[in-house]
Amino acid sequence: MDSKNDIRILAYESSCDETSTAVVKNGREVESMIIATQIKSHQRFGGVVPEVASRHHIEVISQITAKALTQANVTWQDIDAIAVTYGPGLVGALLIGVSAAKAASMATGIPLIGVDHIMGHIMAAQLTSEIDYPALALQVSGGHTEIVLLQDPTHFEIVGDTRDDAAGEAYDKIGRVLGVNYPAGKTIDKWAHEGQDTFNFPRAMMEDDNYDFSFSGLKSAFINTCHHADQIHQELNKYDLAASFQTAVVDVLATKTIRAIKEYQPKTFIMGGGVAANQGLRERMEQEIENLSIGLKPKVILPELKLCGDNAAMIGAAAYNLYNEGKFADLTLNANPSLELPYADKILY
Repeated sequence: MDSKNDIRILAYESSCDETSTAVVKNGREVESMIIATQIKSHQRFGGVVPEVASRHHIEVISQITAKALTQANVTWQDIDAIAVTYGPGLVGALLIGVSAAKAASMATGIPLIGVDHIMGHIMAAQLTSEIDYPALALQVSGGHTEIVLLQDPTHFEIVGDTRDDAAGEAYDKIGRVLGVNYPAGKTIDKWAHEGQDTFNFPRAMMEDDNYDFSFSGLKSAFINTCHHADQIHQELNKYDLAASFQTAVVDVLATKTIRAIKEYQPKTFIMGGGVAANQGLRERMEQEIENLSIGLKPKVILPELKLCGDNAAMIGAAAYNLYNEGKFADLTLNANPSLELPYADKILY
């Protein structure tokens, strides 16, 4: 039986090419999660077309709202807050979710909460296990590659960021060269486990005295290698290409993240974002943390694979933390495609 203090949040996520709704109880329990994917619509273009994404969001968002409530066996009277991603992301796509959430809030009188998409990805870990703070997150997706320090559930500091291509974006771009349908990450990961690192692609900025990333040079080196082979009619092993590319990406991500863990000594380590589903990266990070020689090793939380991609459950988890701090939005809430994480206003180290 529910406690009188239970908090249920209906959440919306529409920042890119997935339309999702979910009902999350107490920031930890997913009572329903609906995802309407658009992958097949965008595959023929080799990537997400913003206008197509927006149209698909419009077509399904009302249906999946009703479906999320039904699947959770609740009504609007059981919902304590309505949460929505309002940035970062594709502005047209974001506007559909924000408009739906605002309309629902206005019609029902239920409070509205705006959620940062990246905060949602990181808080997907909260749906798997309790996070001890301070925590450190490696956020890796198609649009973002960041190392983030968490003071508490709502105050974050980006200590490392990508200077050009995000890791997931690089996966998709080299996938096109290999003839892999968008999104390419899962296939490249699978092939990488069947090949060897024979090409020794560059590891940009790996030893630099900062926590920033750059994957543009790696992407260019990969593409140039393949184009040169085509010109001289040389056939390259696709499994070795995938393994060489993935090893270079994982080497950089793991090296910088482990160095950050040693410096900041977090109580919990989290991974979030679509690339957090990559088995090579998950295995490497678990192994590296297990091998740490520091006194107190951080607790490791790797979200379930279904929670790594864009989904509304992670938005509901993040919104619960904002709800507890009384951080509500009003009906002037608007899409912010360049939204940045809430900055940690206290020194953590």
